[in-house]
Amino acid sequence: MPSEETEVVVVGAGQAGVAMSEHLGAHGIPHIVLERHRIAERWRSERWDSLVANGPAWHDRFPGLEFPGLAPDAFASKEQVAEYFVAYAEKVSAPIRCGVDVTSVRKRAGRPGFRVETSKGSLDARFVVAATGPFQRPVIPPIVPDGAVPVQIHSSGYRNPEQLPEGTVLVVGAGSSGVQIADELHRSGRRVLLSVGPHDRPPRAYRGRDFCWWMGVLGIWDAQTPPQGAEHVTIAVSGARGGHTVDFRTLADTGVELVGLTASFDDGMLHFAPDLAANIALGDAKHLEFLRTVDAYVERNGLDLPEEPAAHVLGPDPDCVTSPRLELDLAGAGVTSIVWATGFATDYGWLDVDAFDEDGRPDQRRGVSCEPGLYFLGLPWLSRRGSSFIWGVWHDARYVADHIATQRGYLAYDLTDRPTPRP
Repeated sequence: MPSEETEVVVVGAGQAGVAMSEHLGAHGIPHIVLERHRIAERWRSERWDSLVANGPAWHDRFPGLEFPGLAPDAFASKEQVAEYFVAYAEKVSAPIRCGVDVTSVRKRAGRPGFRVETSKGSLDARFVVAATGPFQRPVIPPIVPDGAVPVQIHSSGYRNPEQLPEGTVLVVGAGSSGVQIADELHRSGRRVLLSVGPHDRPPRAYRGRDFCWWMGVLGIWDAQTPPQGAEHVTIAVSGARGGHTVDFRTLADTGVELVGLTASFDDGMLHFAPDLAANIALGDAKHLEFLRTVDAYVERNGLDLPEEPAAHVLGPDPDCVTSPRLELDLAGAGVTSIVWATGFATDYGWLDVDAFDEDGRPDQRRGVSCEPGLYFLGLPWLSRRGSSFIWGVWHDARYVADHIATQRGYLAYDLTDRPTPRP
C-alpha cells in the first residue's frame, strides 16, 4: 500500500509545532503536523490544576495573537494557554492531525527524505521537524524505593492537594514547579518539607517592570551560550496568585520546612546533603546581582523608574537553614507522599536516524540537524536562552522554516531545465 506524501512532517502540536506550521504556511510549503493527543496536550493533562504561566500575558504569547479577555500583566491559566494554541492553530490554518502517534522515522533508501510510520499509516516526507520539546519523559531519581511511602509521583502527575493521602508531604526540587506545589500544599493545611538545590530566583518584578521585561532589555533572553554549568539552571519564579517573587525565607516563615538536596535513603531514613545554607546564599547572590544590573541599566539610560531599596534587604535565615535537618525518618515524620519536581528528559526513541551525539543529545545548530532534512525545535538553548519559552520558540521556528525553504530551492534546481552551453 503506497504511503501518503508531503513535503514536511512536523511531529508534535504544542507551541513548537504550531509555530512551525505558521512559518511553513507563510512560505507556502506543504506540510502536516502530527499530534498523538490534542493540541497543547501537556498543558491540559500533565500539569497541576492551579498552574498559570510563569510570564505575563503580554510576554508569553506569539506575535500574531493576544490572549482574549486577559489583562496584559495577568498570568494565563493552563486552560487559557491550551485554548490559545488551539485558537492560534485555527488562525494560521495549521494542518494538524490529532490522535496520530508517530512510532518511527527512518531515512528512505536510495533517495532523499524520510519514511514516517504512525498509528494511522505511513507518510513519506522530504523534511521532518521534531517539535516535541524538552518535557517528554518525567525524571524521578532512583533514591526512595517503591513502597517506602504510600505515594511517590512526579510533578507532572500532581493535580491538587486532595489527590494525596492525609499526612506530611515532601516536595523534592525548588524550581518554579516545586515551589508552587509546596506552597499550595502548605496553604491546604499540610505539613510540607521542601528539598532545595542550587537555583536562580529572579524578582517577579522590580522598579515597576516584570523580570521578563528586564531579561529582554538587558539582552539576557538573547544570550546564545549558557554560562559554565548553567545549561539546565533551575529557576524559581511564580505567576501564582497574581505573581510574586519567590523567597525561601518567606516560605519558611509560613511553616514550610526547608531541607537540602535529597541525597540517599536507607532503612527508612532519608538523608539530605548539608548544602541548604549554601544553596540559599547562592540564590540570594544571583538575586542581588540581578537587581544591581537593573539599577546600573536604569542609571545609564536615565529611566524614570521608582527605586526599590527594600528589595535589596534580605531577612535573617530561618532556623531550618542555620540548623538544617540532615535526615528524616519517613514513617516517624508521617510522610505519606513525595512529589518529585525534578524535571524531564527528552525521548527520541521513535527517531531512528543518526542525529545524536555520544551523549544521546540532538546534534544540531539552531535546530538544523547533522542529518540533512531533519530539524529539532523547542529545546532549551536551541539558539538562545529564550528558545524553550513560548515567544522564543516562535522565532526559532521562523529560522528553521527559512532553512527548509532555502533547501527546497536547491532541490528544485534541475540541470535539464538549463540551456546546454555551445561548444
